[in-house]
Amino acid sequence: MDVVGLCDEVRRMNKRQFLYQLLSFGMIVSSALMIWKGLMIATSCESPIVVVLSGSMEPAYQRGDLLLLTNYAKEPIRVGDVIVFKVKTHGIPVVHRVLKLHEKRNGTSKFLTKGDNNQVDDRGLYGPGKIWLNKDDLVGKTKAFLPYIGMVTVVMSDYPLLKFALLGCLGLYVILHRE
Repeated sequence: MDVVGLCDEVRRMNKRQFLYQLLSFGMIVSSALMIWKGLMIATSCESPIVVVLSGSMEPAYQRGDLLLLTNYAKEPIRVGDVIVFKVKTHGIPVVHRVLKLHEKRNGTSKFLTKGDNNQVDDRGLYGPGKIWLNKDDLVGKTKAFLPYIGMVTVVMSDYPLLKFALLGCLGLYVILHRE
């Protein structure tokens, strides 16, 4: 369908149909947000689902694997756990394995991470002067994964214009599809 055909389709709709389609679109977006917020509450995690974007955790996790996370306060972090952390110097969350752990008697712990496929630990990612991660840097601990389910996210992060084109097409489809 070209632009002229699209404009004709919108003109043929009466106001009631157009508003109905806009409300349907709003309900789809609202439902997705409610599901996301429900997952956040159930997992105690700000981002309960993440996609592996690099090959740093191969062979354990491949690029495009979807990880399900939890971040329960009473759940301890142990050496060998795969965690997702976020630091101020690195914009996106990082998926790596806990290499070393320092637990103090007061209950606080600090940990050092490393990607399975990397040669060195992650101290270079933490920022100037920071050599350990704190519990505050933790997004979550990996509980399960679905292989390659997140490849759409990988493609959209590699080609951002494709993301906007796809979202625009989906939005137009929902608004113009009459049912």
